[in-house]
Amino acid sequence: MPLITITLAEGKYSASEKQAISDGIHRAIVHAGFPESDKFQRILELPAAHFLYNPTHPNLQTPRSEKFIAIEILLSVGRSVEFKKTILTALIENMQQGVGVAPNDVLVVFIETARENWAFASGVQYYVEQEK
Repeated sequence: MPLITITLAEGKYSASEKQAISDGIHRAIVHAGFPESDKFQRILELPAAHFLYNPTHPNLQTPRSEKFIAIEILLSVGRSVEFKKTILTALIENMQQGVGVAPNDVLVVFIETARENWAFASGVQYYVEQEK
C-alpha cells in the first residue's frame, strides 16, 4: 500500500486539476501493479512562503515554475529500481497529459518502510498478521 503525499502551492491548481493530479498518480501506481482499491492520498496546499524549493537544482536547464509539485510515495521496502521507474514513467506522462504539468515541475521521492509499520485499521499490523 503506498501512501501518497502531494504538496503544491496554494491557489495554483483548480479543484478539477487537483483531482486530475490525484487520479494520474493513482493510475501510475496501479499500472505498476498495486490494486485499484489501494488509494490513500493526501493533498497539502501550502502558502508560497511555506513551500520553498530551488528552481534549478540539481542541474535543470528549464527552471521549475509556480506549478511545482512534490510527490512523496511511502511504500514497503524492497521495491526494485525497475518497479520505481515504471511508476515514474507513468506518473510523469499522466501529469503532462492529464494536467499539463511540465516534467521539471514534478519532484518524486520514494520513501520505504518495513512491512510491519503498516496498520490499515484498528491498530492491526496487517502484514505481520498475514505472515503468521
